[in-house]
Amino acid sequence: MPKYHQKLPSAGAERESLRVKGQFWTPDWVAEAMVAYAISGGSKEIFDPAVGAGIFFKAAKTIAAETGINLKFAGREIDQQALEQAKGNGLSEEDLSKVSIADFVLDPPKNILSAIVCNPPYIRHHRLSSEVKAKLKKLSIDIIGTTLDGRAGFHVYFLLRALQLLAKDGRLAFIMPADTCEGIFSSTLWKWITETYKLDAVITFSPEASPFPGVDTNAVIFLIQNDRPIDKFLWARCIQADTDELKAWVTAVFQLPGESLSVHQRNLSEGLSTGFSRPPVENESDDPTLGEFAKVMRGIATGANEFFFLTKTRAEEIGIPYKYLLPAIGRTRDVSGNVIDSNTIKALDEAGKPTLLFSLDNTPSDQLPKTLREYLKRGEELGLHKRSLISTRRPWYKMEVRPVPPFLFAYLGRRNARFIRNQAGAMPLTGFLCVYARNNSPQFISQLWTILSNPAAINNLSLVGKSYGGGAIKVEPRSLERLRLPLKIVLESGIQYNKEIRNQSSTLGASQLSLLGM
Repeated sequence: MPKYHQKLPSAGAERESLRVKGQFWTPDWVAEAMVAYAISGGSKEIFDPAVGAGIFFKAAKTIAAETGINLKFAGREIDQQALEQAKGNGLSEEDLSKVSIADFVLDPPKNILSAIVCNPPYIRHHRLSSEVKAKLKKLSIDIIGTTLDGRAGFHVYFLLRALQLLAKDGRLAFIMPADTCEGIFSSTLWKWITETYKLDAVITFSPEASPFPGVDTNAVIFLIQNDRPIDKFLWARCIQADTDELKAWVTAVFQLPGESLSVHQRNLSEGLSTGFSRPPVENESDDPTLGEFAKVMRGIATGANEFFFLTKTRAEEIGIPYKYLLPAIGRTRDVSGNVIDSNTIKALDEAGKPTLLFSLDNTPSDQLPKTLREYLKRGEELGLHKRSLISTRRPWYKMEVRPVPPFLFAYLGRRNARFIRNQAGAMPLTGFLCVYARNNSPQFISQLWTILSNPAAINNLSLVGKSYGGGAIKVEPRSLERLRLPLKIVLESGIQYNKEIRNQSSTLGASQLSLLGM
């Protein structure tokens, strides 16, 4: 199965092809460090479950030349074209003679493996067929005794299968996207792994040292032994790319890291709680969370923005009565500051940007005005009613409903993550999260805005969000509710805040919190 590529192609079609295959190759300076770890247990054969262009075999040949160790190679691959590329990378027919054209996850080897090195295909769950998902669900039950959340990508199952086949005292080095330890499935996954295997080290990368520059993925390396679990592990951060220091550190059995590495010994319990992709948290914070003051929901998912999210001019051309239109905001780039007001909407209208959400209820189409019936018919001719999200609605054109949120959150970190005051009464689409105060009094909302508009309010975003390439962070609604707000700015706002109430808040519903002024 193909994997990461160091450089993105220039053509959009080629880039999409790589994403479908998960094809992104590992750079030599990373691959050699991973191989060095895998063979440090004494194995003389490297197994790569996703050989691709043969990057790890090439790295193993370099290690063999440096150490005098005679290494053999074996593996799996499903893309014959990628293997042809491996031959172009200096690998011979003999080097590739023990590579099978087969699916490692769904058609695994029969033998156990003592040294596994892999950059599995980064294929996200929405690109997997229902048939494959059913097989992966069964695989998860067979290996760990339970299912993983359906949003786990194919790369996660490569890791599970590899661990299942790892020999006693064998070593495994996997380079994975950070969602492996940040996704909703991660707590179940890593609880099982760390209770069954020994996690030696986790290696992360600063944006400047990314192994995959230009790719929207934050990479993490996991170094794991099939040995008795222990309660500590090493956590390293690479701050400079393309050096030999990572390989030297691994080769020296994690001693004397160079200047391009920052290394910490962490307690396993803290790492599991914080997330392996994130820096260690020394002390548990006493700061309150956003969820103690507000509830968060995602913005409206239309299923077809081109049909439901309209410019003022387009809505007039169609002849949509105003009562079926709501002011809306869809893209974070359309909000340059931290306030949306009537002037924001007016400027977007004048620039020809969409600002209106076509919002219908479940009124039968034959009871709607003629102009709307004709427009809905056009949507059906385009096949919109068959799209996965829209097809679940009854009728298909019925729009999701949200109360107007007083605050929005622009949640893609590379695009200036921030809270936004919604003074225009705009309905946000999925480019934003909706933030609803637990108390709707004007004073409470004003005080909460004082907190949220302080730049320090998002200082802890990296501790709750999912990290992507280039330092981007995406945060889901429940995760944003766990965002720690600095106690100092909370107290300075004058908002009603009581630690005793706070400690009870996890057991209180929204209505109860509202009655308490929270």
